[in-house]
Amino acid sequence: MYNPKSLKADEFISNEEILDTLEFAEKNKHNREMIEQILEKASPKKTGRGVECAGLSHREASVLLACDIPEMTEKMYSLAREIKEAFYGNRIVMFAPLYLSNYCVNQCVYCPYHYQNREIPRKKLTQEEIVAEVTALQDMGHKRLAIEAGEDPVNNPIEYILECINTIYSIKHKNGAIRRVNVNIAATTVENYRKLKDAGIGTYILFQETYHKESYEKLHPAGPKHNYAYHTEAMDRAMEGGIDDVGLGVLFGLDMYKYEFAGLLMHAEHLEAVHGVGPHTISVPRVKRASDIDPNVFDNSIDDDTFAKIIACIRIAVPYTGMIISTRENETCRNKVLGLGISQISGGSRTSVGGYAGYSSEERPHDTEQFDVSDQRSLDEVVKWLMDMDYIPSFCTACYREGRTGDRFMSLCKVGQIQNCCHPNALMTLQEYLEDYASPETKAVGEALIAREIHNVTNPKVKEKALANLEAIKKGSRDFRF
Repeated sequence: MYNPKSLKADEFISNEEILDTLEFAEKNKHNREMIEQILEKASPKKTGRGVECAGLSHREASVLLACDIPEMTEKMYSLAREIKEAFYGNRIVMFAPLYLSNYCVNQCVYCPYHYQNREIPRKKLTQEEIVAEVTALQDMGHKRLAIEAGEDPVNNPIEYILECINTIYSIKHKNGAIRRVNVNIAATTVENYRKLKDAGIGTYILFQETYHKESYEKLHPAGPKHNYAYHTEAMDRAMEGGIDDVGLGVLFGLDMYKYEFAGLLMHAEHLEAVHGVGPHTISVPRVKRASDIDPNVFDNSIDDDTFAKIIACIRIAVPYTGMIISTRENETCRNKVLGLGISQISGGSRTSVGGYAGYSSEERPHDTEQFDVSDQRSLDEVVKWLMDMDYIPSFCTACYREGRTGDRFMSLCKVGQIQNCCHPNALMTLQEYLEDYASPETKAVGEALIAREIHNVTNPKVKEKALANLEAIKKGSRDFRF
């Protein structure tokens, strides 16, 4: 039944194939010769075009994940770091979630927005409230948002989402502007995906939660999301609707992590096989405490070491895909996994509907939170933390606005050439942040970082132009990009 080119969920995510894969991985988890061969296959290779990686199949990657030989795990971590550096360098893209509405008709047992939850007040932002929220986010320094909303055809129809996107893009406050809106809403129709594409969204994000069909149906006992096939096939409809940047993810802790890992990679293989381009991003959230939700109810939780290994193995398997970790994870955990493959993180996040406007960086409402925020530092604190570790916090949105999406982005990324754009763009957007929003201490650290990193721009013409743009930013100009 397994067919990665099929458009049927039960065929491109085959339960039988996953079970066979897990059996194969368990059988070979101590097969050093095989593991060494898999690691060698996945290692970056220099070619006449640049640097290339072969990636891994879901079965090969599952062998790595199953392997419990300590020195092999260290080799995996080393390879993951090498791959991350080759294609994403030391850049970390910054974003924030914006919750529009917590009205929802589904009964997902792991989410506090489920229809039967009477503990949580229901709220939907008006366009005026969105202006206030986005203004507050711009005052932090954010340029990229991920909008979130529950599934409710009455309260949150596609027309509401489109109106919100239009409002967000229209808000210009001081030097602030949201330059990219990513969208995380429920599975919908090809027609609605076309509308989202026409509205100018960046990435369409939809988490599978679990690829185990039987578990999926139990976890979603009622509501439109109960339909496993419709949900799992959503990315194909999104791509048919013209959205070529899509983001996958599972909610680790709901089911067996090795099963989810294999399913996630099979989904990526399916998108590559059918559409010629895999997922733009993969997210790795874990189940967290929230109103009416106790994560201890789920008996598949994973510890931080296992979590780190999952991230490293994903990076090795899909070397060109961006990886996202949110403020679900605390500072210690995020620090542990940053170098293993993560390329995007959120900062200063609120998971409440209306959680930004009117609150200081220390205050946050809890009554409409989707989950507990483990990392509650301000964006400025997160930016400085990253720079103290020699990462470049990037607020860049140039690829989306220059049309470098989908296969056009991947064609550059797959030979390591995207860094010729991304590295100077990251430095220029960081300079904007330092001029407009940073604390004096953060600005001092950032200026020193940029002075060091500009020398890593190897193309002389690009370096000369970047230096000129950095000086222009200091004098008040904004929004340069390669």
